Formats: sequence, structure tokens, C-alpha cells
Amino acid sequence: MGITDKTRKLLWGRSGSRCAICKHVLCVDATVKDDDSIVGDECHIISAKENGPRYDQSYSKERLDTYENLILLCRTDHKQVDDQCTKYTAETLQKIKKEHEKWISEQLDKSPLVIPDFPDIHVKRFKNNIPKYLLRLTSGREILNIVEGAHTYCYDHDELSTENEVEIVGQFLDMITDWSDIYLDLDPSGRVKIIFDLTELLQDLDKAGFWVFGAREKQKLVSDSHETDWHTCIISVLRKNNPEIFKIDKDSDKPIQQT
Repeated sequence: MGITDKTRKLLWGRSGSRCAICKHVLCVDATVKDDDSIVGDECHIISAKENGPRYDQSYSKERLDTYENLILLCRTDHKQVDDQCTKYTAETLQKIKKEHEKWISEQLDKSPLVIPDFPDIHVKRFKNNIPKYLLRLTSGREILNIVEGAHTYCYDHDELSTENEVEIVGQFLDMITDWSDIYLDLDPSGRVKIIFDLTELLQDLDKAGFWVFGAREKQKLVSDSHETDWHTCIISVLRKNNPEIFKIDKDSDKPIQQT
């Protein structure tokens, strides 16, 4: 499903743009020569990956990207809580998040000198950057080129009719999400394995009657007078007979009639 803009605004707003553990500000102002920087992560409390941090088989997949399963952390604390799951259980992180948001609310009720007002954070889209159409992806490497380094993800799929379809489509989207969370920590052999596994899943989806389409959209994350690049990965899983699928004339870059 991916994290929605509304969920993102709630998380950053209620957290005061600060890490829930160390309280450090997660938006760094631009310098004379460099853009401003986002140094915080929207972290999943319960991982979607079976071997991921605090994985819970009974936890609904529909709730994985909701506000209740997310906590805002700096990248140092993100790494620590995922490495030390015994100490940082799901219940512990929920408590930390609740106490942090309460602290932010209390500070904002005091003198504005204690903590300044935090600017509204929103995503700005540009007409010329919105993909005209999604291209079919046939290899793990093609998926990697779209997903790698993206800040947020937009997933969609056709209506599913069997448990097998739910499992295979869900497994594919879960792998993309999990990989995107850890790609900075992967060594070359780990990247090769991810590409191989994604290619195999694409082949399984093809056998099940599905094709995968994707694109990447460059947006801007706007905070007060500052803007920083914000990349969205778009992935759609469609049945092969979906009437919205059309061929493209590579020479003219225009749709052509399906026969």
C-alpha cells in the first residue's frame, strides 16, 4: 500500500520533526552551496519481512504502513532499534512514540521560545514530472533502478480473487518494501541476491497471469521556505488482460492500438 501523504503529515507533525528517542531535529537547513537535508526515517515498528525486526505473523498487512505502526527516528536510532529488537520491542517503541508525542505537545503549549513552531511539511508535484504511463518491468534490475533511493512508494494492483494471488502479489510488494528499507546496508552480494529474487518473483507473477509496471516521479518535499528533492516509486501489478495496458511505439513514444 505504501505510506500515504496524510499518514506522513501526521507522523512528522505529531513528532515535531524530531527523533522520538534522542529528540534531535530531523530537518537540516540548506547551506550556501548545498540543499537542505532530511536526516530522519519513517520507521516500521513491526516489519513486513518474516526475518525483519519485530515481525508478527498475526499483524494485519493492511496496517503495516499506517500511522500506528510507524515511528519517526534519526538514522542512528533507527539502526539501533532494528539491531536490538529484544530491548526495543513493539510495545516499547509504541510507548516511546506515545511519550515523545506527549512531550512535543506539552512543549508547544509552553512559551514559543522553548521549541519554535514547526513548519508545515508537504509534497509538491510537478506536471512535467508526472509519468505519462508506467513501463512494464521484466527484471529485478529494472525494479532496482526505480526503487533504489526512493523516499516513498505508491503501490497498486488489480483485484485479487484467490489466496494464491494474494500471497504472490503480497510477497512481491513486501520484498520491494523490505529491500528499500535496508538497501543502504547491503553489500554487493546482497544486492545481487535481491535482484535475482525479484526476477524470480516477476516470473512467478507472469505464470500467475500478472505483469508489473513501474515509474519514478521526482517531487519536492517543502518545509517553510526550503525545498528538497523527494522521489516516489510507483509500482502497479496488473492482470495481463487488463484493458488499460497498451503498447508503445518506441520511435514516436506514443500509444498504439492493441490487436
